[in-house]
Amino acid sequence: MPPPYERLTPDCILDAVESTGYRCDGRLLALNSYENRVYQIWLEDETSLIAKFYRPGRWPDAAIDEEHQFARQLAEREIPVVAPLMMGGRTLHEHDGYRFALYPRRPGRSPELEDRDTLRWLGRFIGRIHALGAVKPFRHRPALDIGSFGHEPSRYVLEHGFIPADLREVYRGVVSDVLRRVARCYERVGKVRNIRLHGDCHAGNILWTAKGPHFVDLDDARMGPAVQDIWMWLAGDRVTIAIQLGAVIEGYREFNDFNPSELALIEALRTLRIIHYAGWLARRWDDPAFPASFPFFNTQRYWQDHILTLREQAAALDEEPLELAV
Repeated sequence: MPPPYERLTPDCILDAVESTGYRCDGRLLALNSYENRVYQIWLEDETSLIAKFYRPGRWPDAAIDEEHQFARQLAEREIPVVAPLMMGGRTLHEHDGYRFALYPRRPGRSPELEDRDTLRWLGRFIGRIHALGAVKPFRHRPALDIGSFGHEPSRYVLEHGFIPADLREVYRGVVSDVLRRVARCYERVGKVRNIRLHGDCHAGNILWTAKGPHFVDLDDARMGPAVQDIWMWLAGDRVTIAIQLGAVIEGYREFNDFNPSELALIEALRTLRIIHYAGWLARRWDDPAFPASFPFFNTQRYWQDHILTLREQAAALDEEPLELAV
């Protein structure tokens, strides 16, 4: 198949934006994005906006509409999420076979996740996001589960020849072992309450200003446990992580309840993300942007390190879950 963005030339991008009624001055800047293509576009009035072109075939229109509706509902409640602009009664547009959305430009820097006040602040906003997210489920977007984030990506890399021959059986055994341990973590928690999530709430998707954070890129919004939108902020040894977690949950509980049994899922979710990431790179390897941007992937060294990381996760999955001080 041809590369997915082969026809997305600068002229095509500017024509797409102008098809919604804006007038561009000809300047654009590609922003850091791999799954989709994202650009800052300057307009004739000297302002700029963000244009996001969705990867063909990844999401059906109904799933993208749900993402947009969720973002706009959050923004209407003065929760700082950058939501798509509405033009002509629509947020999702199409031009020359590419679907796209336009967003206001909201600059900012990465949050200081070592600061307790910052973590409490983030916790308060995630608590508010989750309070709305729990009101009703997504109908057209998937759930984060062991099948889609564990079994499917690991099977894909095995079946499509990405694992070197001398590591195939080692990888098969290690990934099978860690996924059994992940399943035990879920069993320990019992019934997990899935709600609508940001889904990919790492520091790169949070922009900080003097007025606090705003959240961007709900492209991976899905159903899942609340702790999924929290654990990626935690780093360091066990004591440090416990302190960070306490600050986040302190802010979170100002607006929403948090089920502490979900803490048993932190290492399980981390393991699933590691497995899913390798499968994501493999599925996108025919996009020329990926070999150029991730030259380390699909080498002997990469898979050796990947297997070692999964073995380390196997040990982490057997540790006692973190506990909240209060």
